[in-house]
Amino acid sequence: MKYVLIGLLRLYRAFISPLYGQVCRYHPTCSAYALDAVREYGSIKGSWLAVRRLVRCHPWSPGGYDPVPPRTSANPTPTQGA
Repeated sequence: MKYVLIGLLRLYRAFISPLYGQVCRYHPTCSAYALDAVREYGSIKGSWLAVRRLVRCHPWSPGGYDPVPPRTSANPTPTQGA
C-alpha cells in the first residue's frame, strides 16, 4: 500500500500540482510533506500526518517551515557513567 500511495503522490506532483503554481503556504509543500511522511512512517501514519497537514493549510494559517517530525526512539540509550 505504501508504494501505491507514493506512486499516486508522484503522479499528483508531476501532473496536477504544476497547474496550481506556487500557492502553498508551507515549506515543504503539502504534497512533498505527504510524500516524505509516507516514506518515513508508512501508509497509515504517513497518511494521517498528511491529512493533519492539509487541515492546517488554510487562508488564516501563518504557514512557514513545517517538516515531517523525526522518528523518536522507543528505547533511548542509557547515558554513559550513570
